[in-house]
Amino acid sequence: MKIFKVSFVLVFSFFIFAAYSYGADVAKIGVVDFQRVLDSSDSGKTAKAQINKMGEKMKKDLQAKGTEIEQLKERLDKDAMVMSREKREEKDRNLRIKINDFKSIQKRYRAQIQELEKKLVTNIQKGVVEIVAEIGKKDGYLLIVNKVGVLYSPSTIDITDKIIKIYNSKATEKKQ
Repeated sequence: MKIFKVSFVLVFSFFIFAAYSYGADVAKIGVVDFQRVLDSSDSGKTAKAQINKMGEKMKKDLQAKGTEIEQLKERLDKDAMVMSREKREEKDRNLRIKINDFKSIQKRYRAQIQELEKKLVTNIQKGVVEIVAEIGKKDGYLLIVNKVGVLYSPSTIDITDKIIKIYNSKATEKKQ
């Protein structure tokens, strides 16, 4: 009889413990779409505009240099028959130099754009990470992940809009 009472108490306490732990709060998990933060936040829009402005300026410069090279090539093709061999070789060498200069400028511009983009995105990313950490601590999240590697998540755990609002308000405070 004593074994029955002990086993009954153990089974009963097991069920109470299981029911208590089952009724406990589920761990909060959040998802942030960083690309949407970049696209929708005020700082992200400003960064994109800055990159596009720099890109357009560089594109115009490259188009002018490209047009100049095309004109030199046409002139060389047109006048090649009446030029002396030395003159033609000199013009051809000058054309190759201009083409190589064009390629090196194009490469340098591409590197400058990538560097600016990296710098701006890194600054935004730092701010977002700080906000995510604050929200995670304040609201009791167990885990907040970037949506990039997530195959599925319900929209109810997406906190991107909240992050964007807080980020925009903090950016406005910094400007003032």
